[in-house]
Amino acid sequence: MNHYALNITEDEAVVLFEFFHRLDKSDKLEFTHPAEFIALMKIAGQIDRTSPAFFDQEYETLLESARQRIAEGFEGEVPGKKGGT
Repeated sequence: MNHYALNITEDEAVVLFEFFHRLDKSDKLEFTHPAEFIALMKIAGQIDRTSPAFFDQEYETLLESARQRIAEGFEGEVPGKKGGT
């Protein structure tokens, strides 16, 4: 399994810490400031450039396998979860 590093600034870390802290306390996945969305989109942009798997013909299978491996043993509630397993 490959590992990737993502880079964020101190400001982005502070904003995202607060975003995830609020999510953990409220179970509501919502933005209260544009900076939260911008910081997450910066991370998404970095992820877009990391793996050729995103363009693999078997992407859906790869995605489902990755989801299962990551969630294995998780028994908590997921805020805002819709559909899927």
